[in-house]
Amino acid sequence: MMLNNKLTTNPIDASELSFEAFKTIVIEDYKIAFESRQASLLGRKEVLTGKAKFGIFGDGKELPQIAMAKAFKNGDWRSGYYRDQTFAFATGICTMKEFFAQLYANPDVQADPASAGRQMNCHFSTRSLNEDGSWKDLTAMKNSSSDIAPTGGQMARLVGLAYASKLYRKNPELDYLKNFSVKGNEVAFGTIGNASTSEGVFFEAINAAGVLQIPMAISIWDDAYGISVPAKYQTTKEDISEVLKGFQRDDQNAGFEIYKVRGWDYPALCETYQQAIQVCRNEHVPVMIHVTEVTQPQGHSTSGSHERYKDKGRLAWEKEYDCLRQMRNWMLESAIVDEEQLGILEDKARKFVRDAQKEAWNEFLADIKIEKDEAIALINNLAVSNPLLTRITGTLVNTPDAQRKEIISSARRALRITRGHTSEERERLMDWYQKEKLRNEERYNSKLFTDGKESISMVEMTAATYQENSKMVDGREVLNACFDANFARDERLVAFGEDLGAIGDVNQGFAGLQAKYGDLRITDTGIREMTIIGQGIGLALRGLKPIAEIQYLDYLLYALNILSDDLASLSYRTKAGQKAPVIIRTRGHRLEGVWHSGSPIAMILGSLRGLHLCVPRDMTRAAGMYNTLLRSDEPALVIECLNGYRLKEMMPDNVGDFTVPLGKAEMIREGADITVVSYGSTLRIVEEAAEELALMGISLEIIDPQTLLPFDTDHLCAASLQKTSKLLIVDEDVPGGGSAYLLQQILEVQGGYYHLDAQPQTLSAKAHRTPYGTDGDYFTKPSVDDIVETVYRMMNEHNSTKYPAIY
Repeated sequence: MMLNNKLTTNPIDASELSFEAFKTIVIEDYKIAFESRQASLLGRKEVLTGKAKFGIFGDGKELPQIAMAKAFKNGDWRSGYYRDQTFAFATGICTMKEFFAQLYANPDVQADPASAGRQMNCHFSTRSLNEDGSWKDLTAMKNSSSDIAPTGGQMARLVGLAYASKLYRKNPELDYLKNFSVKGNEVAFGTIGNASTSEGVFFEAINAAGVLQIPMAISIWDDAYGISVPAKYQTTKEDISEVLKGFQRDDQNAGFEIYKVRGWDYPALCETYQQAIQVCRNEHVPVMIHVTEVTQPQGHSTSGSHERYKDKGRLAWEKEYDCLRQMRNWMLESAIVDEEQLGILEDKARKFVRDAQKEAWNEFLADIKIEKDEAIALINNLAVSNPLLTRITGTLVNTPDAQRKEIISSARRALRITRGHTSEERERLMDWYQKEKLRNEERYNSKLFTDGKESISMVEMTAATYQENSKMVDGREVLNACFDANFARDERLVAFGEDLGAIGDVNQGFAGLQAKYGDLRITDTGIREMTIIGQGIGLALRGLKPIAEIQYLDYLLYALNILSDDLASLSYRTKAGQKAPVIIRTRGHRLEGVWHSGSPIAMILGSLRGLHLCVPRDMTRAAGMYNTLLRSDEPALVIECLNGYRLKEMMPDNVGDFTVPLGKAEMIREGADITVVSYGSTLRIVEEAAEELALMGISLEIIDPQTLLPFDTDHLCAASLQKTSKLLIVDEDVPGGGSAYLLQQILEVQGGYYHLDAQPQTLSAKAHRTPYGTDGDYFTKPSVDDIVETVYRMMNEHNSTKYPAIY
């Protein structure tokens, strides 16, 4: 058990420490750094010998991370990347045994609390949630948001993590949220490699932090390379802090405090971080610490060697200025420790790391060995006079470090070989396999959503209520009243986006609400889609309820990397250890022109599993979905219909309380001849077409799925097909886009194929974007004429006598 204990660094205050106490802290820091280096060296060996699949490590960055850890306090947050292992050790975010458990992909959340084996090594995360999905006291722990591998991607959420401190400090209405902040004193620490500062999301985040003036501390580990590409190809002037000098604050202008320090200078690093974080924490000023002359002794990762691209001079310099070597020399020269003491310390550190590795490996194999022995026994019991089965178990026996793939594959092969045979032995193997299948689904496929006590499924459903004299209003007014009621109900709600604050968004859904609730809760942002989403993620990770607006659905592409890599995978990659209930509000479908009439549904469906996708046909349904989402803890994308804001709808009496269930399709017209499934703006066109078709003796049954993720969980579409036996999908995406998903769900998942007596059809937009103008819309997206004639053609193919061809 000692191998899983935490050994954390302590701050250095020379004014209060005796020399002996100072020596103790320095020696412990060197011990943590040295252990971290040994973990990197041993981890690489474990990959190269085949025990682990891939390795990426933080060697060369040990000392700056020790210094950073000294300034990191309970309640603070980290948004970093896969070089931060020493920081993780020094803060207690990760133990040595947990480090190796993640390297081996141990799916036990107790062994690898960061990701339960779902992420490769050095992707750190703390568990913010209890098993029921409720929040822990985040002020009593050191917090790390879950890492993602795309370099630079951590910068977007960093903005939100720091912005939360500003809201907690400046908005007294949030004082009751004691488990999330202590008066906004928390700093959000970010880390990034020098090469990744070339990415757009880095510049977006830096600019946003400077504008917002938030306690964000970004550390740049500068080793002068990006894998094999040197800084001269990466950064203007080969120096990112030189590039960003214009962000330095002065007496007249807010901005950053920028610091520069060498990565091998332990005393200077400790002093710099103490000073920088004090400014950041107390003054709520963003700071940047550019750590130069960093080395990377083992190269980028286990996939290659840096000797291929670094010349002998650079390699010699890196050896001399390795931060551990420099600290070791400094300790000896300063009489902090002698050579004998260092030798003893280093030997103990090597043994500690090796023992932790062995224990992690043995624990990883322990459960697998039990499963292996069970599978061998069951297959052998079945293998009477069957040499094929004996061969399977023989191979398994002779695979000493067999993993679940080999074990389960062996069982499946045995069941295939014995197909058509019945015996108790085969039934026992089948029962075992089915149980293991469920266990492995939980290990490797569970928790796309946190499934806690605030999940969507737990929200009480309430119907909209009306009176005889309920007013008919513009759809935008329904939305406005919904947002107003929810902001009055829940102080945690915040909303932000381009043009959202002062003018209340381009379609007036938030009109007048900034004046009512203040610019801390409803605010404008710059044009920066990636960090608008990141702002939402960070706020949600810290207990707030953000609505992040992307002005048009077409512009979602500019934030898709953050949505897909970070938000959509958050619950899954932490196995429900973290959640970020962000609502992304946008508008799309039919309008005018190439850039304002998008319906890229297939793109969204393919990249955002882990978010709910709401496609309301009008603003009343949108309001009900917002009411549902704002009472849950699951992220969602809501696409409002661009051409629906000024259409008249009846104002519900309970506009802030009624709910629309997600995943429940609605039949909006009953019919007998053909089932038409559509959503969003196109539904109104389908309804118009239904009137003309009725005059032609054709009865349409129209179904609105309302949400595409989840889709029609009660299988209303398949039930409709039992009556009509014909299916038409109408949507505004490209051919084979969203319509292909709908067909797969209805025909395959719901079994609708068995109810058809005609080929199912799809009617979509053309393969290109929509040209400008009324005619561009007519000739590109499904029209009333298209729907009428497509339906009629289907009926003609079914009964040409009753429905003679039009053309």
